[in-house]
Amino acid sequence: MSSGRGAEQVVGLAVGRGTGAEVARIFEQFVARFAELNDRNIRVERASRTYDSYVSLARECAGIEEIRHRTREDAEHYERFLRERAAAGTPVVFRTAINAQTLYLVRQRLRAVKEDVLDAGGARLLLVRDQAQGFYTGENEHSPGRVRRVTEFSRETTEQVLHHAVRRARRLWPGEGPARIVMAYKFHLLDGALDRWVSDFGEQHGVDVRVFQPDTVNRNLIAHGPQDRTVLVAGNEWGDIMHVVLLDRFGAGRQEEHCTRNVHLHPDVEGLVEYQTVHGSADDLEGRDLVNPLATVRAAAAVAEGYAECGGAVAAAERALAAVARAGVRTPDLGGRHSSGAVVSALLDALAAEADPVASGHPVASGRPVASADSGSPAVPAAASGATGAVPAVVSGATVAVPSATSGATAAVPAATSGATAAAPAAVAPSAPSPVSES
Repeated sequence: MSSGRGAEQVVGLAVGRGTGAEVARIFEQFVARFAELNDRNIRVERASRTYDSYVSLARECAGIEEIRHRTREDAEHYERFLRERAAAGTPVVFRTAINAQTLYLVRQRLRAVKEDVLDAGGARLLLVRDQAQGFYTGENEHSPGRVRRVTEFSRETTEQVLHHAVRRARRLWPGEGPARIVMAYKFHLLDGALDRWVSDFGEQHGVDVRVFQPDTVNRNLIAHGPQDRTVLVAGNEWGDIMHVVLLDRFGAGRQEEHCTRNVHLHPDVEGLVEYQTVHGSADDLEGRDLVNPLATVRAAAAVAEGYAECGGAVAAAERALAAVARAGVRTPDLGGRHSSGAVVSALLDALAAEADPVASGHPVASGRPVASADSGSPAVPAAASGATGAVPAVVSGATVAVPSATSGATAAVPAATSGATAAAPAAVAPSAPSPVSES
């Protein structure tokens, strides 16, 4: 990119097996497009290793010990990559799906939480998944015919998670803050330790925080729904299952269309954000050009707007997504007949029409201003309404920097130059993909 585009913004990228290469390529394309539309200079710094999915480990490893060895190698490399990015001042990383065991080794060491912001019919809800402790973390000990998994909870980590949840809620709801913190943990298994830590935290900080059994939280949500400004802090055993249910119940869409953010709380990397799609590695779709790109596009927009000064990128992405959906361009998992590449092309074409409103930083949809997401919010704005129309093709002939597979290298890729209205993308035979659930 030209030096006239201001200070360089660096975004990290970590790529896993399965459809990871395809997802990464989509992410790079849209980050480059948002940078071009906003006259910004974004460099994507890619991790030098491609990380295993569970399917690639199961397919290629001779047995348990080899799986354990490759998992440890991946975890050590990814942790090192995150530490290096944090030390270099990189604020955000996008990661495609990788093996869950690898992830949770890193999440435990760097004390990660996952966040999502939901609107339950006007009741504002912040979900904070505790990924730093509990059953998902820990190490396995093998003996013939047995696996013993050793995990732990600690007062220090619990307090870190709660401190973060309170700070995040105060940023989301300035002047109000959280009305209450509801914790969903199987705390009856912990000899009274967790509820004592929670009670002490609430008394020391003047916060209404209560811990409940997961089934009690479920019953209350089903019977009454969440109250406004509720922070739901969840043990990952419950949060992993209920996250997708909450997305569906409160109108945030399917997991294949959604992205979320993880935040690391360890002092060495504190504040480093990692975006991801909610869907998994989808190894069964590898090389078939059928992976749903919508969550990746949303992640690229959130990263570009929140961390690279691309004002209005989130709203522009939503308008492009809405336009393409109205045109009936969608992948088979959403009932469509189009390839991933066809959907991506249609979205890039639609974004070309967003150049002026994005550059101004004040996009308008349906006559109303569309609020931009802050750098910490993965909330997905509602799709903008508008008249159905042809999706314009990209008219810019400028080049944008797209990093190559090697770390730090970039290559100039010409933007599309056609000024004609885009023809409907070619359809593909529908299929019923079943993504591997790794996040």
